[in-house]
This record gives sequence, structure tokens and C-alpha cells, in this order.
Amino acid sequence: MATSGPAFNMADFLAGITHAVAPGGQRPLVVHDEDLDTIPPGSVPNPTTLRIAGTLPTATFELFRQVIPAGESSDMQRHYHETVHFVLSGEGHSEIEGEAEPVTWRTGSFVYTPPWAWHRHHNGSATEPVEFLTIENSRLLGLFGLARRQSAGLVTLAEAKARFDHQEDT
Repeated sequence: MATSGPAFNMADFLAGITHAVAPGGQRPLVVHDEDLDTIPPGSVPNPTTLRIAGTLPTATFELFRQVIPAGESSDMQRHYHETVHFVLSGEGHSEIEGEAEPVTWRTGSFVYTPPWAWHRHHNGSATEPVEFLTIENSRLLGLFGLARRQSAGLVTLAEAKARFDHQEDT
């Protein structure tokens, strides 16, 4: 299975995000926006659009362009990997477990999501989308067999914690 380069396949990516990127081959050093692969609608449990730069020769991290439509949000999720969202356009706020209040951001901000912290990103505009450049070290953790991700869907932090944290205690 090719996890990068010209033979990159979205179905393979979705089936095996934790696989290592094999060195060598014809992997481009430059990928243009129009060459990003869109993760099919319905593959993620939220209304965002995710496009991956899967043909880059990265071995330890993933790069995505993520769009949250006007008035919408990502799902409440947590994962073992770290993530940084660079806000390309728009403004909004994020609920991040461990923070007493939502954190606000705008175009030009960097938003950090710690490992295994429940979080959800909200578009603050009723008319304009938010666009992120999303960088995560999921491939690195995948190399060690440590990739894990949970989604609670479009719920509150309290609802996610009540549902999933209780399951882990049993």
C-alpha cells in the first residue's frame, strides 16, 4: 500500500492511517492545492471538508486543509497525536479539555490540541467558512503502533466525557 507518492490512494489512507511511509520512489517535494486528495464526505463524523497532502514524502506527520462551513463545527474528538491548526481564514473558538473557557482564534492564529484531550472547533461566522492548515504527528505514532482516535460526534465536552470516560472505567 502506498501511503504517499504518485500511487497514494485515499481508500488505502483511510484503511491504514498508521502505516509508515516507505522511503524512496517518486514522491514530489511540492504538492499544489489542486492536487490535494479530498477525504470522502461521510468518512469523518462532522460537516468539515478535509483534503490531505498525502503525496508529500512525510514520514512522521500529516498535512490537511480543513474547511468548517459557516455556522458549523468539527466533531468532539480526541486522539493520541498532537495537532496544530493554522487559521488560514476566519475566526471562531475551540473547546479543549482542560481549558476553563473556550479558546478564541482568528486568521493567522495557531491552535494547539494536546494529545488525548477532547476538543471541538467552532466557526464563529454565520456567513463565511473557516479554513485551517492542519498538521498532526499521527504518522509518527503510527510507526510505533500508538495511533488512536475517538469521535463523540456533534456533542458537548460533558457529553463526550460522560459517554467515553465511563466506558474506559469499566
